[in-house]
Amino acid sequence: MRLLLRWLFNAIALLLIAEYLNGVSIDGFYAAAITVIILGLVNAVIRPILVFLTLPITIITLGLFTLVINGLLFWFVSTVVQGFEVAGFWPAFWGALIMTLVSWILSWFVPKNK
Repeated sequence: MRLLLRWLFNAIALLLIAEYLNGVSIDGFYAAAITVIILGLVNAVIRPILVFLTLPITIITLGLFTLVINGLLFWFVSTVVQGFEVAGFWPAFWGALIMTLVSWILSWFVPKNK
């Protein structure tokens, strides 16, 4: 149940991001839900590999390079999902940053499974 609530709230957050952030557009709730699921899978599978491969750069930048990785993955997902478009790196960077913050705040409010 917790996973479904997180997906729902993240899809709503993605719709709001597309509404207010220039360069990010999404066709509707269905596209947002699919995008959130694909983004979750990409973050679970590809992101750890990229973080490991770029570990020296991440250490030199004190972890800030992970923001670039998040933006690139957000942009990558826009190439995979129909109905979700990101115009370039900077909209992807800001969109990924906002999604990360929303997901982090959401983790405080969604009840944990017992």
